[in-house]
Amino acid sequence: MGGPGGLERWWREDAAMAGRRGALIVLEGVDRAGKSTQSRKLVDALCAEGHRAELLRFPERSTEIGKLLGSYLEKKSEVEDHSVHLLFSANRWEHVPLMKEKLSQGVTLVVDRYAFSGVAFTSAKELQLAEAAVRGEFGRERYESGPFQQRALQRFQQLLADPSLPWKTVNASRSIEDVHREIRALSEDAIRAAAHRPLGQLWT
Repeated sequence: MGGPGGLERWWREDAAMAGRRGALIVLEGVDRAGKSTQSRKLVDALCAEGHRAELLRFPERSTEIGKLLGSYLEKKSEVEDHSVHLLFSANRWEHVPLMKEKLSQGVTLVVDRYAFSGVAFTSAKELQLAEAAVRGEFGRERYESGPFQQRALQRFQQLLADPSLPWKTVNASRSIEDVHREIRALSEDAIRAAAHRPLGQLWT
C-alpha cells in the first residue's frame, strides 16, 4: 500500500486523529423553535460524513433527578422554585464526567439546551413567539406559556449582547432545511476549531 513512506504517513495521520477532541455544539432558544429537530438532523448529518457524534438533551430525564424534573415539567408534581433551580443544575453536573470523557475521545456532542458560560457555540433562536405557538404541542409543559417564553427570549438577547460568549445566531423562522444547512456549516467550523484545543470547563 505505497511502501514504508505510505505507512509512515498513515501512522502520522492516525496519531493526529487520535489527539483530536470532539466539539461541544449547543442549540439554545425558546421552546418550539425547532432545536430538537435540528439537533437530530445535525447528528445524523455529521455521522453520515464520518464524524463521531452523539445527541444529548437537557434536562436529561433518565436519571433520578431527571425523572423528578420530568414530573415537574409535565405538571404532575410541584417543586419549590429554588429547589427546581438546584435540580436543573444538578442534572447538568451529573453528566459532566461522561461529557468530558466523550469529548476527550473525539466524540462531538450535539446538545439540545444547556446552561453555562463561555462554551456555548450555536444559538438557534430569533423565532417570533407567535410562530412558535402554532408549532405542535406548545403549552403542554410548564414553561410553555407566552409570557414566560417572552422573558426567556429577552434573557437570550441579553446573553447575545455579551461579547465574551461565542454565540452564533441562526434565524429559525426559515425552512427546516435552510436552518439545517446553516447549522451544519457552523458545526463543521466548530469541529475543526475544537480539534486540538484543550478541553476547558463545560459549565460554571
